[in-house]
Amino acid sequence: MINNQLEWRALQPDTDSVQSLFSSLPDDCDFSAVQPRLFSTLSLLLNSQAKLPLMLVKMPEHTAYQSMLQAVISGFDDESATLYGGHYHIEGATVSWRPATSTQDNFASTGGVQSADWIEAEQLFGCFRQYNNTLTLEPGLVHKANGGTLLLSLRTLLAQPLLWLRLKQILTTGQFSWHSPDESRPLPIAVPSMPMHFRLILTGERDALADFQEMEPELASLAFYTEFEENIQIVDEDAFSLWIKWARLVAADAELLIADDLWPVLMREAVRYTGDQETLPLCPLWLTRQFQEAAANSDENLITGEHLQDALENREWRESFLAERVRDEILLDQILIETEGEAIGQINALSVIEFPGHPRAFGEPSRISCVVHVGDGEFNDVERKAELGGNIHAKGMMIMQAWLIAELELDQQLPFSASVVFEQSYSEVDGDSASLAELCALISALAGQPIIQQIAVTGSVDQFGRVQPVGGLNEKIEGFFHVCAHRTLTGSQGVIIPAANVRHLCLQQEVVDAVREGKFHIWAVDSVQEALPLLTKVEWEKEDAPCLLRSIQERIAQINQQEGRQRPWPLRWLNWFNQS
Repeated sequence: MINNQLEWRALQPDTDSVQSLFSSLPDDCDFSAVQPRLFSTLSLLLNSQAKLPLMLVKMPEHTAYQSMLQAVISGFDDESATLYGGHYHIEGATVSWRPATSTQDNFASTGGVQSADWIEAEQLFGCFRQYNNTLTLEPGLVHKANGGTLLLSLRTLLAQPLLWLRLKQILTTGQFSWHSPDESRPLPIAVPSMPMHFRLILTGERDALADFQEMEPELASLAFYTEFEENIQIVDEDAFSLWIKWARLVAADAELLIADDLWPVLMREAVRYTGDQETLPLCPLWLTRQFQEAAANSDENLITGEHLQDALENREWRESFLAERVRDEILLDQILIETEGEAIGQINALSVIEFPGHPRAFGEPSRISCVVHVGDGEFNDVERKAELGGNIHAKGMMIMQAWLIAELELDQQLPFSASVVFEQSYSEVDGDSASLAELCALISALAGQPIIQQIAVTGSVDQFGRVQPVGGLNEKIEGFFHVCAHRTLTGSQGVIIPAANVRHLCLQQEVVDAVREGKFHIWAVDSVQEALPLLTKVEWEKEDAPCLLRSIQERIAQINQQEGRQRPWPLRWLNWFNQS
């Protein structure tokens, strides 16, 4: 039998191998190295003479990102004091315009970068005021950005489409014209238009970019496009060094210093956030939150690993009320989850619970049961028939059925019908992460072979029986572990996971300690055939020895023989009734 059991070292990212980098790196950080695509596209926009100087950036619409991008763009500007715009001279009821000759001119600009998270018409386009026969003109962001760059949130333009239409006209014509704030009334006097040219950068999330693309397909196709990369792939020491430098820069912006022993704690939390041991977050908001909460436990601006660990444990405690109540329901036997013994056609699957408005997802074991009986080969997905199962869950059920029928190599229809259900589920079930558990329960019921209840299972399967990765792995394992720990760890309990998910592991320290001490186990499998012996202690297929496949085939043969003998009986009874 293949040894699929994971060592405790695989359950968290390896921080020992990079320990020497924590204190040996300089503090400088090159933005172009951390965000090469964004930096390159900015350089292309700012140095090109594109007819449509428009750029779309996929990134969170938050002032922290706006400020960061504004600082990067400012670094491109040269020191030349080129004048743009001009001066409006108002004399009585006459307004004239001339090109700027001095920075003191009321509508002069030296380029630069202007940004806003939310804008109104007067803030963006300036305003025309008339009070007691006195006229005044005030510049807006477009005037201040003339010759430079205007950085705006896409969300505010989508919410105010009239602003976008006017901004689009300025961008495409290169002219700014004054309009009355009251659309039903024209301006009382004529105000000359002025030449205007600036680069426009719109930032937004992917759904906002999709809406813009639908609204302006031609402009979207001509615009420069790039993304702020939220994560960095740790492929070598250089990439890891970049992440350390970037995190230090974020901490410096918050006026905090990082002690060397903070990095392992931050790395583990970062892996839980990204869900991948080889991926670390670049999000400045997330990093700032970790540093600030750690700083709340420090009396100075130096934060240590102990400060961050205390902050993380306190946050988990604050956000664990719902998880604890669900766990109490299991421990009080209101939700039936077996963690000892054996049962035919019953298995512990693992689910992730996400409540709307709750900040933290948590794992919960679920009981899946399967019963089989003589029938026409129909597999009943009770969740689907009760309209509690989603489309992805139904797809996973059909895939596992296809694998089983192909493995049995039947020349005729399967003489069994089966019913598979999530016990005590009262809301919609979706996703295919339970298809491995459902398949194992089905095989157990068909073969009459009990499943060990000390083990829980997660993973999806394909039509060839290969086990595929799933999401929420850490939460799922911890949810089952806590139930077992409250009932006393026996040393036989554990979880089966897809082998492809090993890189996503970053478990709580108490789980790692239990695995190291042999009180809890985690097995990683590549196929259904590897999972079944762990659950049933019997191989799926083995020559010249008892196996699950042979048990199912023998049961099918017995049913076929019984049906063959019983087939004449209905006709015999029918003749008896006719003679009567």
